[in-house]
Amino acid sequence: MKPAPFDWAKMKNIQKIHRLLYALGLGPLVGRFILLLTTTGRKSGMKRVTPLQYELIKGDYYIGSARGIQSDWYRNIKANPNVRVRVKSLEFNAKAETVTDTARIADFLSYRLQNHPLMVGLMMKMHGLPMHPNRAQVDGLAKTLAMVIVHPGG
Repeated sequence: MKPAPFDWAKMKNIQKIHRLLYALGLGPLVGRFILLLTTTGRKSGMKRVTPLQYELIKGDYYIGSARGIQSDWYRNIKANPNVRVRVKSLEFNAKAETVTDTARIADFLSYRLQNHPLMVGLMMKMHGLPMHPNRAQVDGLAKTLAMVIVHPGG
């Protein structure tokens, strides 16, 4: 049985909470899993702040886009890869690299599953997969997603 479509409006409310927690000085706590990514609007030119889950891998911040290339923040990065990041108590400029290569995204998903089996397993269920999908299932999901690698100091 396929799960009901994800309610992105509810996600917007959760994102508001994450931004508020950072504003209240709780970045060091929230920042264990969530960073604030500031992009420049591709149409408006205005700064847009989006809370996103991340993985720090060899000094770079990896971020998956659950909405693939349709995410506004992803499309903003495609138009202008210069971003600002706030994570824990750090804030810095960076260069963002968009990634749509299925194998790289699947490797990232597998890495996240290994490090956060419950949290990422629940995300897998939201995509209609078992909590512990096999590699073929992860590869299939990776075809629908996109990823960004944020390089600090860019």
